[in-house]
Order: sequence, then structure tokens, then C-alpha cells
Amino acid sequence: MSKTLKLTLDILIGAAIPILVLKYGTEPLGALNAYLTAAMIPVVWVLLDLLVITRRFNFITAFVGLTSLMRGALAFWYVDGLLFALKDSVSYVVSFLVFGATALIGSPVTRAIALQGLSPDTPEREQQMERLLDEPTVGHAMKKAGILIGVTNLAAGAVNFVINYRMVLAPFNTPAFNDQVANVNAITRFVLVLPDMVAIFFAFSMMYKAMYALLPADQGADPDAGEFWTLLARREDALELVKAGASATDARGTALGADDVHSRAARQAREEFGLS
Repeated sequence: MSKTLKLTLDILIGAAIPILVLKYGTEPLGALNAYLTAAMIPVVWVLLDLLVITRRFNFITAFVGLTSLMRGALAFWYVDGLLFALKDSVSYVVSFLVFGATALIGSPVTRAIALQGLSPDTPEREQQMERLLDEPTVGHAMKKAGILIGVTNLAAGAVNFVINYRMVLAPFNTPAFNDQVANVNAITRFVLVLPDMVAIFFAFSMMYKAMYALLPADQGADPDAGEFWTLLARREDALELVKAGASATDARGTALGADDVHSRAARQAREEFGLS
């Protein structure tokens, strides 16, 4: 499944269909059944994607899966008013803790995301990636990326809480409650996704810029010379030459230019969103 199709289905099944169920399914299903159905549809979709469609088990999929299960479990906490606003905002707080707090204490999860995004397919490439990620400039970029994603989620959670608190006023298990939740979700499930996606894009770009800045320039005669793993292998060869006594300048050759670093990082980030 292409990333573009996957993103489209995530929006459709994870947000649009549950809103329609709350809006138009409350009368035939009953208020409680419609509310639970709308809450379970995204959970079932995430688990189906994880266990049947993509079957990719890593940090990213595990985090998405656990977050979805948490939201599904919280659906059975029947509350309204202030407690509902808190309940609906918990996932944003969890994302802040996972991304922002881990970056602040020095172990950013963005490192695992970078590894999985580039997907080293051999033990040798994985070791090469680990050495690249251990570079101080790359580690600093990982922390900044984690903080950016975490703070964005915390801000989105605060906005989500205020919107829910001000708009979801009806008692739980009533048609009016479902309608108000649908109205809020029509705002939050779409509008609040945008700053999160922008933050993730810039966070990824920041990480990739730091990585590419440490790679040597292309060797034009080789059609694969600009490919990430080829450049990383050349960096490893240069490091070996340095250990053998060659000067760093002679061993590494010309580094990638700033414009090239920027364009490659942006392209890599776009690929994460299925835009390239």
C-alpha cells in the first residue's frame, strides 16, 4: 500500500467515518452504541493495518497501536463535561511525554524513528547508521526534533481540551452529546492534525539535514553515488582511512554543500509522508 493511499485511509476511517456515525448513526443505533461504534472504528482500523495489511512491527507502529488501544479503552469511561475534555486530550499528553520528555532527559525516541525511516537492511548498514546517529550534531538535532514534536502535541492538546470543554456541554449518552462530539471532532481531527504534520515534517528535515551534513559529496561518474547508503559507505571508508593515518581532509574529500544537504533532507522528509 502506498503512503499516499495509507494517509487517505487513515483520515477517512480514523476521522471522517466516526464523525458520520455520531451524526447519522445515533438515531438508528442509540446514543451509547453509536458513540462506542465511532470510537472503535479507528481502533479496529489501526489493528487491522498493524496485524494484517502492513504487518510492520517497530517503535512507530507499536506507539500508534498502543495509543489507539488507549483511546479505545478510554471510550468506556463514560464521562462528560470537564472529565470528557480531559479524556479526549490524554493522547496528546502521552505524545508529549514520549517525544518531548524523552528528548529533554537525553534519550530521544526520534533516534528510533530515524533508524526505522531509513530502514538499514543489513547488520553492516545498521552499524553504520548507529555510528552516524552517535555524532554530536546528529544527536542534538534528534533532541530538537523530539522537543518540537512534543511541544506541538502539548499545545494541540491544550487547544483540544478548551474546544471540548466549551462545546461538549450535553450529558453523556444523549443524542445532543454525540452531535456535539461530532462537531468538535470535525474541527480537532482535521485542524489539529495540520500543525502536528508540519512539526513532524520539519523535525524529520532537521534530523536528515544533520545526517547529510556529515556525508561526502557525490562522485558523478557513479549513477548511485548520491544514494544515502552509498554516501554513508563512503563516509565509513573515510573514517577507516583516518584511523589508518590519513588526514581527515584527504580521507573525506569534499562534503555535501549546504544547498544539497537542504534539498536531500527535504526530499527524505517528503518520502516519509508519501509525497515523493
